[in-house]
Amino acid sequence: MTAQPETLYGADDLTHLEGLDAVRKRPGMYIGSTDSRGINHLVNEILDNATDEGVAGHASRVEVTLHADGSVQVDDDGRGIPTDVNAKSGLSGVELVLTRLHAGGKFGGSGYKTSGGLHGVGASAVNALSRRFDVTVRRDGKIYQMSFRHGVPGVFDGPEPDAAFTPESGLRVVGKTGRGQATGTSIRYWYDARYFETGAALDVESVRAKLRNTAFLVPGVSYRLTDGSSGEPAEPEVFHFPNGLTDMVDFLAPSGEKSVSGTLLVTGEGTYKENAADANGVMQANVVRRAEVEIAFRWGTGYERTVECFTNTVRNAHGGTHRRGFERAAVRALTEAIKNTRGLLKPKDEPPTLEDVLEGMSVVIHVRIPEPQFTSQTKDELSTAGITKVVQNLVEQHLKAWLDDRRTKAEARTVLQKIVDAAKVRLTQKQQKDAARRKTALEGASMPAKLVDCRATGIDRSELFIVEGDSALGSARMARVSEYQALLPIRGKILNVQKASIQQVLDNAECAAIVQVIGAGSGRTFDLSAMRYGRILIMADADVDGAHIRTLLITLFAKYLRPVIESGRLYAAMPPLHKITTRGRNAQTIYTYTQAEMVSTVARLERSGKQIVTPIPRFKGLGEMNADELWETTMNPATRAVRRITMADVEAAEQVLELLMGEKVEPRKNWLIESAGRVDQEALDA
Repeated sequence: MTAQPETLYGADDLTHLEGLDAVRKRPGMYIGSTDSRGINHLVNEILDNATDEGVAGHASRVEVTLHADGSVQVDDDGRGIPTDVNAKSGLSGVELVLTRLHAGGKFGGSGYKTSGGLHGVGASAVNALSRRFDVTVRRDGKIYQMSFRHGVPGVFDGPEPDAAFTPESGLRVVGKTGRGQATGTSIRYWYDARYFETGAALDVESVRAKLRNTAFLVPGVSYRLTDGSSGEPAEPEVFHFPNGLTDMVDFLAPSGEKSVSGTLLVTGEGTYKENAADANGVMQANVVRRAEVEIAFRWGTGYERTVECFTNTVRNAHGGTHRRGFERAAVRALTEAIKNTRGLLKPKDEPPTLEDVLEGMSVVIHVRIPEPQFTSQTKDELSTAGITKVVQNLVEQHLKAWLDDRRTKAEARTVLQKIVDAAKVRLTQKQQKDAARRKTALEGASMPAKLVDCRATGIDRSELFIVEGDSALGSARMARVSEYQALLPIRGKILNVQKASIQQVLDNAECAAIVQVIGAGSGRTFDLSAMRYGRILIMADADVDGAHIRTLLITLFAKYLRPVIESGRLYAAMPPLHKITTRGRNAQTIYTYTQAEMVSTVARLERSGKQIVTPIPRFKGLGEMNADELWETTMNPATRAVRRITMADVEAAEQVLELLMGEKVEPRKNWLIESAGRVDQEALDA
């Protein structure tokens, strides 16, 4: 039987993305995301390269300027990007590092001992995603310039980013350096908004925080931020902290909180082994690496903990192996000291945990290592395995010396007592929680009468649908698989818990039912292991009211059931808006989720000769679907579409919840007025 032409698959069907094409095709793979965080990541990549010059001792000043036309400029007084021609590629050093992925001086050569911009992707990725990218290098007594559009070198006919552009390779000499301008690099770029989500923009506060953090980590460099994005003249903000991490701990500690200990500063070096490539790219086993470690920490009288981690000045939001080494050392050294100190712990008492040790602690961990390994290009988590032991050994030695030093013995005793007190409070709260679970009907064995439970008792497959309204419950009850799908109906819009007291939440029948059915408690006593279901799915109508109900439910989970979100077990179901049916023998049924998707789908079907059954029905709510439609579109794990609710940036999420759902009306009103222009008028369900 001869294959049909459309099923043939040959070499011509394969696509090879050359140079920076891969960055433009999948920008999120290289800069982490295509929202506002991705736009800020562009700044970080250029800034990290300038900072590497400061860490290496070749720069003392880094300036970031935000221009009114949306461009970003980063200047440093370092050595300047090499301008001579690379023998292997035939390109100047400037063109090489800005147009080739994984090119730079940070891969085991003599350019840098350690660096934050290790991957050699950052600057070239920024270049690839920019409408215009200008670089000026001051080096060897000359001033060199070069410009790019989307990573292609050339010449612009004017200073504007959209000026006429002529592709042309090569570095141009435009002058000689003056006195006081011996060396350095200046980069200015205009990112292309087409590669980012609608409404994404540069967050100036994130840039400010990045500069402040870096100034703490590199005390020998002065950082300046000039925010001229509004078009008004702006004074530069200067960030310079000569005491380094000690200053950072003071900054991170909650304002007004008294300290229990002085700031402990751990510095030192250590070695570890890992497999690494040599200068010829051949992988070698057990290569000895040297790590520089600097850690500052102290305990305060409060209860909150702050742990910030950095590798080669780059912030690791999710910590990693260096944090693991610190936590292991702290728990081991301090619990051992507590056991050996008379009067702190009784023989039958449980030893303190990591949670107790870290209570009230402000910590900054900074390691400098060659060629660090991260879990992603955005460097959010360090994965270099050998660094754990290096950090653990140094911290243990320092803590033991501090505990044994006669000059700090009284201070150490106070810290140990604080840790023991934290453990006692934690155990008391656990006992109270267990007693409350036994006594209260809210978390007892008696479930709400309206719960339609499933037969499964484990959490491997079980899932709970929180359903909007009794009408939708009827269809869902007939559609579900009773073995593992449970249903809990709610009546309309629940209480806005962001501006309600805990007593109001517990008195609210709908909120109480949700907490009771999930069965794991609420707030600080929430026990994730006690959850009765593996997944929670919010199933509301695909209209404005349904979106409001989803928002109220997400607010409830964020404030009182947060571990459900943090563990990735909260989802929002996505019921369709339209049902498109074609006529004929091979009739098709297609569900669409937006007006634009419906229009484009109908146009595509009509172009292929299909006849559409009109009028096209629009679902006004879940209750209008029959059981088969609801199962196929919204409840069948094999065919449904769901959105996982996440909280990647806890601080930002809390700020948004307070702004949109909190008690203060004025900030919300101002935000709505300022954001009115972002609304698509045609998409409104009027």
